[in-house]
Amino acid sequence: MALLLGVDTGGTYTDAVLIRDDELVVASAKSLTTRHDLAEGIGGAVRAVLASADIAPSEISLASLSTTLATNALVEGQGGRVALIYIGFRERDLEAHGLSDALKGDPAIVLAGGHDHAGAEVQALDEAGLIAFLERHRQDVSGFAVAGQFATRNPAHELRAAELVAQVTGRPVSASHQLSAKLNGPKRAMTAVLNARLIGMIDRLIGRAEDELKSLGITSPMMVVRGDGALISSAQARERPIETILSGPAASIVGARWLTGAELALVSDIGGTTTDVALLRGGRPAIDPAGARVGPYRTMVEAVAMRTTGLGGDSEVHFISEGLRGGVTLGPRRLLPVSLVAVDAPEVVHDALDAQLRAVTPGEHDARFVLAVPGQTTEGLGPREAALLERIGAGVHPLGDVLRARIEQGALKRLVERGLVQIAGVTPSDASHVLGRVLEWDTTAARKALQLFGRRRTGAGDVLSNSAEDVAQMIVDRLTHQTCLALLETAFAEEDTAFGIAPEVLAQHVLMQRGMAGHRGLVRLQTGLDVPVIGLGASAASYYPAVGARLGCEMILPEHAGVANAIGAVVGRVTMRQSGTVTAPSEGKYRVHLVEGPQDFGDQHAALDRLEEVLRGHAMADAQAAGAADIQISVNRDIRTAGVEAREVFIEAVVTVEASGRPRVAEG
Repeated sequence: MALLLGVDTGGTYTDAVLIRDDELVVASAKSLTTRHDLAEGIGGAVRAVLASADIAPSEISLASLSTTLATNALVEGQGGRVALIYIGFRERDLEAHGLSDALKGDPAIVLAGGHDHAGAEVQALDEAGLIAFLERHRQDVSGFAVAGQFATRNPAHELRAAELVAQVTGRPVSASHQLSAKLNGPKRAMTAVLNARLIGMIDRLIGRAEDELKSLGITSPMMVVRGDGALISSAQARERPIETILSGPAASIVGARWLTGAELALVSDIGGTTTDVALLRGGRPAIDPAGARVGPYRTMVEAVAMRTTGLGGDSEVHFISEGLRGGVTLGPRRLLPVSLVAVDAPEVVHDALDAQLRAVTPGEHDARFVLAVPGQTTEGLGPREAALLERIGAGVHPLGDVLRARIEQGALKRLVERGLVQIAGVTPSDASHVLGRVLEWDTTAARKALQLFGRRRTGAGDVLSNSAEDVAQMIVDRLTHQTCLALLETAFAEEDTAFGIAPEVLAQHVLMQRGMAGHRGLVRLQTGLDVPVIGLGASAASYYPAVGARLGCEMILPEHAGVANAIGAVVGRVTMRQSGTVTAPSEGKYRVHLVEGPQDFGDQHAALDRLEEVLRGHAMADAQAAGAADIQISVNRDIRTAGVEAREVFIEAVVTVEASGRPRVAEG
């Protein structure tokens, strides 16, 4: 009987689960996620689950990993410094399509070159300009992204640019045509930039995870969950890490279906950093036709149709001073909970909190701490960031002791975005400790932090609250409210009949909100959700009953909800898709667009058959490389025609081949 190991690295916890023959949960365990080296948390969770089940590591037939690392990195603006090579486009496209924002000051060059919609070269590639750019930036970036105009119709210039990147710099390169077969050059460029930014992070994670499993005696192959819930090999994930965005959330959807058998439900998974909401319809999650969106970025990655919100148990709590009563709001940035950092540095944290409580007036950085993340690359740091990082050094420090001038806040923000530094502060996890819902870390430190937070002055000049419990309840109530908004936005977005108003506007509309409170006056209002919600995540049982009550819907909290991602990581299937296009550059000519260049045919059916043959080979090879067994092939031909003078004229065809199978397990 096959014994399967699923592992999920979340923002706060790393989960491990053992499943027998894809039918029975044998054991589960949790370990704190170790941000400086995720493999340590993976090893801790795996050791715990093996001990709980009394299982020898050699009995594991397959290991699979889902991770929120890529998702969280994009939400929080982290990742390596990269350079964009933009071929055949205009300089102003960088600003017009959001690429400048995504680059965050990283270098970019717009080069002559590119192809037209039929795959013909428009202009020769400016190789001299490219080589000069590569020589200039070979040492100050961790990777390169390449995007050429109409590269999906002819990738020759992207391939040549990638070849030169490898020769001149030796750095990894992400070519846009390898990440998506669809048109829309700027969007492919965005996807390539984000992929390049993630390569170092995901490569380190997978490499260290494999080493950690081997050190424990687990020699079975390791899979990784893709953003659409399918499984890929660890090698494939290293090459295309962008495909692992929404990996954790996708695994949770697969896990929710496996745990509940639900056909129609909203799935809401709360982690440390994000809340991820998706709709199960017919027992399957929909694939987002516009490409995965994470934070401010819209990519061309196939992933589950999911709304990811920067709202989790470790979300930053912000004080709202406007208005007479004041209040709080949450996210999108993740902080280390004060109650957690106090476990690692109790003396530093409590001494600082006590001193701040003795002060007559509240300080700007009360209940905030800073620590460096060891083992990260620091290339491309400016002098101010480098000096601040050196000052932080090792250990935990009160934030006010580190920042010496207001101008350094910008440098600190950039260090956080690069993943080199972490900030600790008040979070919903601290509030849960104060309310007695969670008792895992330092409750006393959490109470002190919330007392400090409550000393802030509202617009009326009054303190927010003198009670840590009152502040904690405000934070939890706000989490309930923002979770309801996330669920309502998804529900409105997925309605069969659109309302003609943006989902986020509808969710917050006064009629919707008053209706959930059961307004009774001259008008009677009753609103809410009309489908069940499956609540997942370690803290779901703590927060989600109030969400269900507020929305007036059934809240399903399945057994093992806290490790649903780890379950989904190992019960999924290997699925590989390959897409290609046939166009008609002139009457009677059918052009097949292949990686090695366009091929022309005089017969439509011959062109389609040739494209399908090539795509079948690629999809089958990818599935076999991913470790799939019993592979099944399905083909979809989307042929577009137009009526011209009483006859149908071929315009374009998109052929998609899907190869799917169960992951091959090692013999125990």
